[in-house]
Amino acid sequence: MKVEEFQYDDKIVRKFVVATVVWGVVGMLVGLIIAFQLVVHQLNFDLPFLTFGRLRPLHTNAVIFAFVGNGIFAGVYYSTQRLLKARMFNDGLSKFHFWGWQAIIVSAAVTLPLGITTSKEYAELEWPIDIAIAVVWVVFAINFFGTLVKRRERHLYVAIWFYIASIVAVALLHIVNSLALPVSILKSYSIYAGIQDALVQWWYGHNAVAFFLTTPYLGLMYYFMPKAAQRPVYSYRLSVVHFWSLVFLYMWAGPHHLLYTSLPQWAQTLGTTFSIMLIAPSWGGMINGLLTLRGAWDKLRTDPVLKFMVAAITFYGMSTFEGPMMSLKSVNALSHYTNWTIAHVHAGALGWNGFLTFGMLYWLVPRLWGAKQLHSTKMATTHFWLGLVGIGMYVLSMWAAGIAEGLMWKEFDADGRLVYATWADTLPTLNPMYWVRGLGGTLYFVGVIMMVVNLWKTAKSGTPVDQTDAAAPLPEPAGAGAGGLHRLLEGKPLTFTVLTTVAVAAGGAFEIIPSLLIDSNVPTIAAVKPYTPLELEGRDIYISEGCYNCHSQHVRPFRGETERYGPYSKAGEFVYDHPFQFGSRRIGPDLHRVGGKYPDGWHYRHMIDPRDTSEGSVMPSYPWLADDPLDLSMTQAKVKAMTVFNVPYSDADVANAVENAKAQAAAIGKRLEDQKLPNAQDKKIVALIAYLQRLGTDIRAEGAQ
Repeated sequence: MKVEEFQYDDKIVRKFVVATVVWGVVGMLVGLIIAFQLVVHQLNFDLPFLTFGRLRPLHTNAVIFAFVGNGIFAGVYYSTQRLLKARMFNDGLSKFHFWGWQAIIVSAAVTLPLGITTSKEYAELEWPIDIAIAVVWVVFAINFFGTLVKRRERHLYVAIWFYIASIVAVALLHIVNSLALPVSILKSYSIYAGIQDALVQWWYGHNAVAFFLTTPYLGLMYYFMPKAAQRPVYSYRLSVVHFWSLVFLYMWAGPHHLLYTSLPQWAQTLGTTFSIMLIAPSWGGMINGLLTLRGAWDKLRTDPVLKFMVAAITFYGMSTFEGPMMSLKSVNALSHYTNWTIAHVHAGALGWNGFLTFGMLYWLVPRLWGAKQLHSTKMATTHFWLGLVGIGMYVLSMWAAGIAEGLMWKEFDADGRLVYATWADTLPTLNPMYWVRGLGGTLYFVGVIMMVVNLWKTAKSGTPVDQTDAAAPLPEPAGAGAGGLHRLLEGKPLTFTVLTTVAVAAGGAFEIIPSLLIDSNVPTIAAVKPYTPLELEGRDIYISEGCYNCHSQHVRPFRGETERYGPYSKAGEFVYDHPFQFGSRRIGPDLHRVGGKYPDGWHYRHMIDPRDTSEGSVMPSYPWLADDPLDLSMTQAKVKAMTVFNVPYSDADVANAVENAKAQAAAIGKRLEDQKLPNAQDKKIVALIAYLQRLGTDIRAEGAQ
């Protein structure tokens, strides 16, 4: 048998490892800052680029796409070469992928604090960056699938299956959700509106968790766990069932993020049903990972790598049980919009993704830098316990806060009145839990810093490894040695990829295509009119300042919400919202019926100093809104762009957009003057007031508190 000699490219892996560590520190530090901003509002520093609303999407993007993303690429590039017994397809593509991805991350780090955002969760980046993401992802795909073609190992190991699914699914999700109409180089509007936009976004949002934070990490688990344990995967058959059931079921579950909204009931029911079904394959994967340790339990006591990996898989099992439970409508009625969701997300992010990444880094760095061993096993073990205690404090405090919030929002006294009538009434209960969350996050972050020191000293003790020599026999002819249908399929990567694509795309096609094509899914309401030009500008300011991170705009059909805010929200009210603004978390009250509830002067004072109108508020101050000039240079283009979406603006509305905006601004300025406040008709705050005063007024919020 002829044996070929070749070399693995480890230099690219080292680059991604360094990027993983650097961006992990940045993303988690920002997360720590915003955690404390919720109890010490002064930490916003009255600076626009340091407010919670602008930093929160920076935190999520840095942790998901910078830390986890680079971790994925490091693990994929290392394991793929060894599993396929081939160097990556093209070194130039590998370099382009690395530097292109870092450029995207830097672009996000610049634009998000500047308020340049689409407001779509986990997809906040504007259209030029979205295009760059698509280009870099295609380059990654070409490099990966090119390596599949030139592989020396005929059959595809289970980790490769999950990599294939991830590459296909992320491309599909990103392209469909990011479709937008550009208005300028840094501004665009989603082509979807209202409830349809919400469905597409949460089809993306849920499955970004599925196919960026889960399936590639399962692939990494299937490679690095057996390597660290020096044991084979527990069950090949369980791997097959785990893979195909997971990639098929995941795409159907997105609507569970929109329970009790105006999304059609059939879609809500479908999302809940498939969410419950996901428990079986998810736990099958967890069991397969944990039982891989059979015969290696003694090693677990002394090896920090295995400690991190076992804890990570356990957190994966916990999260994939809790998620389906939260999709039950009876549970969701309590948990949604509360800190319970934050607990759930961070158990997955800190426990599953964070711990598996740390374990992988501790295993990889000595090998990639030619060190004899990790600098300090004791430091790594201390990192593990600090991280575990930190996660426990974080998750337990947010569980308690979430349940407390959900119950307080629904509580009535013996006379039928809301016990916690104002938002400030709930804050004293939550503040101690926020402090515990901050302390837990601090412990977790201290552990990360210990890891950085440990890995740095490990790398310094060795010589960087750019390439690793390898040898392998030429691949067998296609189909040779097949041991069953699936083994045969593993020898045909094109067929495997096509079948995976069909499995991945089925759920999205079934849910989204009917929702977009059937007009009756969103009944029209004659009273609902388009935003005025000034209100449209105010909406963009609302989005730019990140208000959507704290406020929802959807009143659910619960007595506690209709008594507090007004009539529940209807699908037809959002037909002109590009993008939708339902929100996913209430750090402040819902705003869908806030229009007309307060005078203009109240909103002015509330934005300049929230404590002036709402005692005990932790909302940042926005003094710059009263100083920054209102820019109407793009107003006409924005109104015209809306006509592309069939928003009923007349030619006169487009032609007179600026004049109409100025007239409405002047009227608001006059009312502010009458209330002994600065006129401010040419400032941003006037446009924001116009937008807030419009919300919910098409359908009068009679009886709102």
